[in-house]
Amino acid sequence: MPAGAAPDAPTPEKRRAMQLQRTKDTGPEVALRRALHRRGLRFRLHRQVVDGLRRTVDIVFPTERVAVDVRGCFWHGCEEHCRRGTRNVSWWESKLAANVARDRDTEYRLRAAGWEVLVVWEHEAPEVAAARVELSVRERREIRPEAAGGGTPQRRE
Repeated sequence: MPAGAAPDAPTPEKRRAMQLQRTKDTGPEVALRRALHRRGLRFRLHRQVVDGLRRTVDIVFPTERVAVDVRGCFWHGCEEHCRRGTRNVSWWESKLAANVARDRDTEYRLRAAGWEVLVVWEHEAPEVAAARVELSVRERREIRPEAAGGGTPQRRE
């Protein structure tokens, strides 16, 4: 199995249940988006931002090159809140480890392409997370590559 590839579901019923799991517009994601809007920030949703990478980013600020990934504690292995079940333990360990490996790979590829990656966990308060995102976006608006100079960041005046 390739790095970051999840194992097949142990039963057809479990596979169907996992397919029904919401991946977009989750409660934590919508709450964060509302908090960002209240702060006057506008963004794009669920975009592929790296060529050749099928994975999408939940919230994207394309001009500032800020990518926000909203992660569920269970599915993405939050060290603080992820609770493992007692049935099919080895399968779940493999599945969740693949999710974490895929998250790390995505972060690495985004950063290598010049993006700042912010991870917001579902347990974070939306207003606190929005403040962190806003700070990052506003800082990146202040520093931009000089248009004619070949890429050295210059402070805008």
